[in-house]
Amino acid sequence: MEKDTQRKLPVVTVILIGMNLGIWLVLEICGDTQDTEYMLRCGAAYTPYLIERGEWQRMFSCMFLHFGADHLINNMLMLGLMGMRLEYVMGSIPYGLLYILSGLCGSFLSLYQEVRTGEFAVSAGASGAVFGIVGALIAWALWHKGKVEGLSVRGLLGMAALSLYYGFTSADVDNWGHIGGLLGGFLLGCIVSLISKAIDFIRKKPYTIQ
Repeated sequence: MEKDTQRKLPVVTVILIGMNLGIWLVLEICGDTQDTEYMLRCGAAYTPYLIERGEWQRMFSCMFLHFGADHLINNMLMLGLMGMRLEYVMGSIPYGLLYILSGLCGSFLSLYQEVRTGEFAVSAGASGAVFGIVGALIAWALWHKGKVEGLSVRGLLGMAALSLYYGFTSADVDNWGHIGGLLGGFLLGCIVSLISKAIDFIRKKPYTIQ
């Protein structure tokens, strides 16, 4: 994928941040986003509801809900800083799809872990999708000379490791959702990187007309 000479506005990143901010603001005005019962009514993920009631849409809706302002701000800062870089190199449509699919990967791994352990909690947040962006940046850097938008593989791995460490040493953090998003984003990033390399090769390959 060839980059334009001038940077374009990261439209999808801006839309995602706007959606998350708007949804949080409406929910905060109408109730308390730190109230677990309220957030559950608004679409947060809860494994018994997914399995027993078949409310699988919560796997998606939970990505746009946040428990309080701090939770929202932390995720939106990372989404803005990392997302705009990935959208620029990857393109808006692949980036948008990767964001959603990474978030779903995080939701599915979190679901699997809760079913396995029998320990259930109400969960919400864009963290899985944001970790997916980091995973995709790592994949892109590995396939493109070790760097992407000034970020090295080592730096990105360090960032991911520190974030996961913070999660595992903190209470009430869905670490498996983070890991699922990271792994999903890395895998999807590898796929998009390979497609990008193939397209660039075809475009640059010399040919003759007979």
